[in-house]
Amino acid sequence: MSQVVKVSELKAGLSGYLARVRRGETVTVCDRQTPIAKLVPVEDDPGGIEVREPLDARGLPAAPRIALRRRIDVLSLLLADRDHR
Repeated sequence: MSQVVKVSELKAGLSGYLARVRRGETVTVCDRQTPIAKLVPVEDDPGGIEVREPLDARGLPAAPRIALRRRIDVLSLLLADRDHR
């Protein structure tokens, strides 16, 4: 089944339209009654799509975020370190 949707409708209900695509439907996106895009389910073999780990600004794999157990005032630690020098 295919559905035609305006850009504004897609923006307002994106999660719902993505759920339809996930169920196998196709959604055609129109801008002023002109088709501009199609949302289609991804095939099992995506054909050239490669999922890679995120990279930082230097092009290296991004480090995982560390959840701190308590809040740390970094500025006070920095000032205390400078006072000792």
